[in-house]
Amino acid sequence: MPENASILQLLGPVVLALAAALWVVGLARLLRRIRPRATSWHADPRLPGLPHQRQTAPALEAVELTPAERDAFAGLVRQLDDRR
Repeated sequence: MPENASILQLLGPVVLALAAALWVVGLARLLRRIRPRATSWHADPRLPGLPHQRQTAPALEAVELTPAERDAFAGLVRQLDDRR
């Protein structure tokens, strides 16, 4: 034991090491206790935060065009085809 160090200075590192060891043990026990809940959440394939997805596509909509609209559309298609 060095003569210029008091007993408190010598016990300081020992107390800090003991506190660190207790902290590590406590943290390990806490994480071990929480782990079963975390693994059961990861086993669930559904994500609860996302809305329910439809299994089928929405119904298709169809609109009947008048003969004038069909002609106008055909003219538009021809114009766009000529630009290529």
